[in-house]
Amino acid sequence: MSNNILTNRHDFLLLFEVTNGNPNGDPDAGNLPRLDPNTNRGIVSDVCLKRKVRNMVELFPPARESGAANGFNILIKQGAVIERAQQDAIMGAKDEGSIAGGSHAERAKNWLCREFFDVRTFGGVLSTGDDVMKGSAFGQVRGPVQFTFGQSFHPITPLEVTITRCAVTKAEDAKKERTMGNKHIVPYALYAAKGYVSPAFAEKTGFTEADLELLFQSLLNMFEHDRSAARGEMIVRGLYDFEHCGTQHPNNAEQNRREARLGCAHAHKLIEGIKVTLKDGKTFPESFADYDVNCDWTEANLPRGIKLHLRHDGATVGPKQG
Repeated sequence: MSNNILTNRHDFLLLFEVTNGNPNGDPDAGNLPRLDPNTNRGIVSDVCLKRKVRNMVELFPPARESGAANGFNILIKQGAVIERAQQDAIMGAKDEGSIAGGSHAERAKNWLCREFFDVRTFGGVLSTGDDVMKGSAFGQVRGPVQFTFGQSFHPITPLEVTITRCAVTKAEDAKKERTMGNKHIVPYALYAAKGYVSPAFAEKTGFTEADLELLFQSLLNMFEHDRSAARGEMIVRGLYDFEHCGTQHPNNAEQNRREARLGCAHAHKLIEGIKVTLKDGKTFPESFADYDVNCDWTEANLPRGIKLHLRHDGATVGPKQG
């Protein structure tokens, strides 16, 4: 993995499924699985997906090479107090030359980006207190990686399952033999979420090629260590990563760098090349076996300057260059 700042744009499609679980409960609806009321298609928020990535990196952080290299701490996690990290950043960046930046606020922002993987990746609001960050242009950081909501391909039918417990919670209920509860599940659904990685914003947060590899590793494995009674079986079924490399001959390196940073094709056209349909004779899905997932892109028809990484099976297609 390289610690160079990311220079190529990436657009990706993530396919994942749930079986008899609740992928993302809605606290405004009694923890029912989120759904779009117009279509009854299931929804998983971008915040939920980012939470899975944060949890994965927190569980399996890479070794830090040196004190001046990027760290892999997580800022937004259970029990964290953001202002404490902010104060650490302000103190750590107090002296000019301690870290890059023309002002105290910029150095503090850079300190937080260096120390915390999630700030460097997803950005965040850093001006939470009455200090040098407040009112500063560096108080809000836009991260290079952004997700859309995940959405199921077909309508879902959430079920409410009643459960019993042989123990009671309160002493006054001790005479009862059991207490009742409930949980909500989706019998089966296949979801798709899109993601976008901007090298322009990567330059501002110090997001590196090694960070990108860690992001994809986390996406591929995020459900393996997130199992619970509510999410017993969630599986990543596909991760299609379109890398923009430039359309020119390798001898024209400068133009290739510009095109790779800007992008060589529209993201929606690339992602629309991944087709997910129900198999003939099926009217609703009961398992992944009921779907056909086809990638239309081949070496011959992939747009020039695009390399397709099939992250879920390690294969690569393209790129075609001039």
